[in-house]
Amino acid sequence: MTSVDHSSRAVLITGGASGLGEATALYFSSQGHPVVVLDLDEQKCVEIRARLGERGAVVCGSVLEDRDIEEAIDAAQGFGELRWVVACAGGGEAGGRLVGKGGAPHDMAIFQRTIDLNVTGSFNTLRLTASAMSGNVADPDGERGAAVLVTSGAGFEGQIGQIAYGSAKSALIGMTLIAARDLSSVGVRVNAIAPGVMDTSAWEQAPAEMKEALEATVPFPKRLGAPEEFAKLAEHLLSNRYMNGHVARLDGALRFSPK
Repeated sequence: MTSVDHSSRAVLITGGASGLGEATALYFSSQGHPVVVLDLDEQKCVEIRARLGERGAVVCGSVLEDRDIEEAIDAAQGFGELRWVVACAGGGEAGGRLVGKGGAPHDMAIFQRTIDLNVTGSFNTLRLTASAMSGNVADPDGERGAAVLVTSGAGFEGQIGQIAYGSAKSALIGMTLIAARDLSSVGVRVNAIAPGVMDTSAWEQAPAEMKEALEATVPFPKRLGAPEEFAKLAEHLLSNRYMNGHVARLDGALRFSPK
């Protein structure tokens, strides 16, 4: 089998200094892609920069700031073309119930922060990177680039107390098909991944029994998802040219209960 030369096809990964983003950055780097990471955490930016080596670049900044995304795009284009994007930046607080104890309404600031980090940040990443990729040389199908958004199982079955987070992730599910249709005219595909419970560093300090109880809720295989499994799914969605407008669940058939 002839190997593919990825040396001039850069991948930009937001939130790429930790968690699923870090695993994705390291995986694509191992496959020969130049990798550019955009992340807010200064210390983790230093660490991932050292691990990526000469074929990588790191921008310490925010997906809510145009200039930071544009700096990351420039870094990617310095390797050749920005061809693929994985928008891992996100997270935030569950936020609590819409109406809490004593009739207190949900904190509006928490809701807005969660929407900004997940929805606004992903939209900003997608609009700027897609604009940049639209200038790439098209392949025989007319493709110029591809992007993967990152949502969550909570976007499908948000639990009680997750109104902010679940709404944000649900918005990204809705954004995926519309973005794919919008960007068809410029040759950029858009898909999304909805992870279930993944075995990231967030679990390192958790009690073993808590992790085991969560693993038991996954139908099969009865374990948390591996970050590299996420990275490989992202690679498939980016490289399979007929995958477009699709939200892929990566969750071992887990469906969240109301609480």
